[in-house]
Amino acid sequence: MAITDNPKLEYESGQSFNDWEHLSDMGDATLFEATFAPWSGRAGFEAEVRPWGLATGGQIRAGTGNDSVAVAALTAYMPTADGAASDGLVHVASADVAIDRASTETHVITSITVDNSGALVAVAGAEGATFSEQRGEPGGPAFIPVDSIEIGQVRLASSSAAPVNDTDIYQVVGNHQERYDSPVWQTDPASGEVHFAAELPKIHTGSLPKRVSVRGYTPIFAEIPRASNWVPAETSHSTNSTQIYNGTLGSVSQTLGQASFTYYGEGDATDPLVRLKNNRLWFRWYQNRHRVPFSLTQGILGIGRTYPAGDHVNISCTVSAEQATVDFEG
Repeated sequence: MAITDNPKLEYESGQSFNDWEHLSDMGDATLFEATFAPWSGRAGFEAEVRPWGLATGGQIRAGTGNDSVAVAALTAYMPTADGAASDGLVHVASADVAIDRASTETHVITSITVDNSGALVAVAGAEGATFSEQRGEPGGPAFIPVDSIEIGQVRLASSSAAPVNDTDIYQVVGNHQERYDSPVWQTDPASGEVHFAAELPKIHTGSLPKRVSVRGYTPIFAEIPRASNWVPAETSHSTNSTQIYNGTLGSVSQTLGQASFTYYGEGDATDPLVRLKNNRLWFRWYQNRHRVPFSLTQGILGIGRTYPAGDHVNISCTVSAEQATVDFEG
């Protein structure tokens, strides 16, 4: 029989900053994990996830003269690149970029990239007799350095110098261009993970996907004194039924309940927990403060104060969570 012995309930009393870092690919190019977690959700302290890629501009058109393209001014998210702004954005001016044609074969694909210095760089693939979609193969595009992004490709099928045609230029997102916002993603702030809706193309050196960076705050926890009756945010299930001629059709729905606890505090503007009402905070619960297992709940703190005559101020607290309480073994 489990007994709540020497429990402890903590709240997010402050935040500790973690600067930009590259998340680790967990092996399938869809799930990436940071070294720090959980991520604070308090206003002004939220985590910023920045997959590397084009943000605005960057249209490629045929340039003037032979073997040249004109690239429009662009911005791209590359948080640790040289000259990146504090939000991870790199600004690149418009420029003409020279394209090398094949010298021993006929077909060559050149990737137009932004490198770690914020410069436009042409990266030519291996020459071939025909075009290939396989990176590193003859006639295919090259693998892109891990600290660069690809904004488009130029495909030339002749070794003779000539102007580039607009039909030689390809900028399909996901095939020839990396955008920061494609594919879409979801975050799991409890575990510090980012889940992409589709596998990130492995087009970088070493068959690696593009970089995914994050910066944010982790909570600093402090114990809530004089707390009791902790209830985690749990998912409940209910059954609905529809009567039909020859029986019953059933369906199941889920409801996420609020977490809650009772706090016997000061109840006025000096109370540290009262000051944080209506903020999105983390709460950490230990059934036994001397044992490792714990649970995390993030939600908006709501309070209801009762001032009984001659007794302790009773503060009923709710935590309106967007996801159920998460249990951790250690």
